[in-house]
Amino acid sequence: MFESAELGHVIDKKTYKAEVPKLREALLEAQYELREKGKFPVIVLISGVDGAGKGETINLLYEWMDPRYLSTLAFSAPSDEEAERPFMWRYWRALPPRGRIGIFAGSWYSTPIHHRIDGDMDQATFDQHIDQFNRFEAMLVNEGALVLKFWFHLSKDGQKKRLKALEKDPRTAWRVTKESWERLKTYDKLQGVASHLLRMTNTPWAPWIVVEGTDDRYRSLTVGKMILDALQKRLADTRDQNYPVAPPIFPKIDALDVLTALDLDQKLAKKEYETRLAKAQGRLSELVRAPAFRKRSLILAFEGSDAAGKGGSIRRVAAAMDARQYQIVPIAAPTEEERAQPYLWRFWRHIPRNGRVTIFDRTWYGRVLVERVEGYCTEADWLRAYTEINDFEHELVDGGAILVKFWLQISKEEQFRRFKEREDIAFKRFKITAEDWRNREKWDQYHQAVCDMVERTSTGAAPWTLVEANDKNFARVKVLETICARLEAALAQKGKHDD
Repeated sequence: MFESAELGHVIDKKTYKAEVPKLREALLEAQYELREKGKFPVIVLISGVDGAGKGETINLLYEWMDPRYLSTLAFSAPSDEEAERPFMWRYWRALPPRGRIGIFAGSWYSTPIHHRIDGDMDQATFDQHIDQFNRFEAMLVNEGALVLKFWFHLSKDGQKKRLKALEKDPRTAWRVTKESWERLKTYDKLQGVASHLLRMTNTPWAPWIVVEGTDDRYRSLTVGKMILDALQKRLADTRDQNYPVAPPIFPKIDALDVLTALDLDQKLAKKEYETRLAKAQGRLSELVRAPAFRKRSLILAFEGSDAAGKGGSIRRVAAAMDARQYQIVPIAAPTEEERAQPYLWRFWRHIPRNGRVTIFDRTWYGRVLVERVEGYCTEADWLRAYTEINDFEHELVDGGAILVKFWLQISKEEQFRRFKEREDIAFKRFKITAEDWRNREKWDQYHQAVCDMVERTSTGAAPWTLVEANDKNFARVKVLETICARLEAALAQKGKHDD
């Protein structure tokens, strides 16, 4: 892929001086239109060999554009906080909102490249990262982002000459370090790794743009014009950017499904409930204080029918833990800040570090439940969400989290009884709204959405636990005992999360 970036592209000074003012004006106009419309974010990745002008290009973009609406993110070795979370967590948090441009100086590609060059990562693991990045970028693009990936290239001789020239000039000597010369020794390895990576991640939705870095003027004009062209085309494109990437939902041919198969008549007598509840809470308290848990985290995801008892179950779980160890995150309609990001972004923000617990009261599954049924997103949005959610959860588990997902199910008759009870009891009236009654009218649609959700997102690493919740005692004990069983099994495993 690098042949065209070793041809000796040069732009003379006269041409450069004539082109730059027009380019700067057009870039500013496009940037302000992006800011005004706020329809999508722009993510610019700057990667490549040392000395090829990555830093100079970023500085120039700040000079040519309005820096108030630019952000640059540089990533080095992960901090302790970042190392205790999934690999992609720090990149998710840094994504620019709609209407802004985010420049990544180094990105999710940097660490795997370095590990592969140093021999710390085998080819199979490297390719797994590549697949992960392709899926991640596809999700960003489907969420509306414009992703521009630049690889700045120099030949081996060109890199050597470039480093010498930078080192000789007092104004740029600081850019050349001992590490720069050390990396020159691994040039051939880098080219092999980079060639494979660029080929495998050169996707239609996020292609690589390889830029020759020998001539500063050529490099600067090329990058500026590429960004301008992509911005103008996208701003003028009024087509729907979303396309389904999952097979359609097919109707069932009988009435049997994962919800109708549940025995909702299961009950626990008060005495047995109190005994088993206390025992499960004691087990949970010990497990989250165990030394092995300091290297893991726990994420509890609660979904369920309206009035199914999520809040009561969550309170019994929380009662078994130190309040300093857990966080309960209630999920409502997204805020303006959250709507300016991919829909999974607001959940990534709350991923716990090692030794901590996050309890989600409603979750990322809103995309395939309420948003699907109520028409808050397109069919393409919720169809592709199944795959995106599976990828998201795989990254959580792969990063050391123990993820336990619950769906609490009650019958339509029991829901009606609980709704009426909430209306009649003063201190429970805040729990019932007109929206709850409206949702009841779409019981069958929600029923189908839940069955599709379980079918497509109950995976080996993150299975669903369906809880028969007509009897609150039975439901609360099942939730706690399930959490304990999953924790015990995970903490007993020996593998990559152990020293």
